[in-house]
Amino acid sequence: MLIEQTERLENAQQALAAKTTKKAAEDVRIATNKIAAAKGKLEELKSTELKPRDSRIYPGWYAPVMVMENGRRVVKPMRYQCRPAGKPAFYDEQYPGTYNARRDNLRGFWKGQYGHTHGLVLVDAFYENVTGPDGKNVVLEFRPDPPQTLLVACVWSHWRATKPGEKDLLSFAIITDDPPPEIAEAGHDRCPIPIKPENIDAWLNPEPRSLDAVDAILEDKLRPYYVHRAAT
Repeated sequence: MLIEQTERLENAQQALAAKTTKKAAEDVRIATNKIAAAKGKLEELKSTELKPRDSRIYPGWYAPVMVMENGRRVVKPMRYQCRPAGKPAFYDEQYPGTYNARRDNLRGFWKGQYGHTHGLVLVDAFYENVTGPDGKNVVLEFRPDPPQTLLVACVWSHWRATKPGEKDLLSFAIITDDPPPEIAEAGHDRCPIPIKPENIDAWLNPEPRSLDAVDAILEDKLRPYYVHRAAT
């Protein structure tokens, strides 16, 4: 990305030297911002200081996901944005919101995963973008009260490469539902679904022909109270 944006900036600057155009000026602005962001990320990689944001997982990043394999619970690193098996690689750009699997669409869009490949992600807090009183975007941190680690339900997929240069991909999407009142009042319309510990094995070993039983696990979810604050 850094190399591409540097080339973009140089080309735009050369174009501006010959003739001022709106496109070239916009390319300079965008490339400059992206170069600064990329350099900032490279500097963060060198940091040895643990910061609050380092514990957060963003779409496109990898996180540990608990799954069932050969009758045993195992943890595998997976990308937080699910690419369903059999779909083309450009699916990521066509459907950028596939880190979120809405409960009301599990038997539709996610039918290839729901009832087949289930996982769990351990979560102490989650973060959401909301519109503040001044109309500007605000990132809020939601934590269960009292504090606890939640077993958040997800679906996942093993995407297998079919073209030279591609690599197999393990990826997942967190299942979300309508929010409890305290999250809705804070301005957000979704909430991850934490399952009860006694339902772990049943969730990780779904029966595709008994989706009603799987639905029941999600309905029988934990219902903690969430407190929120502006994320740091």
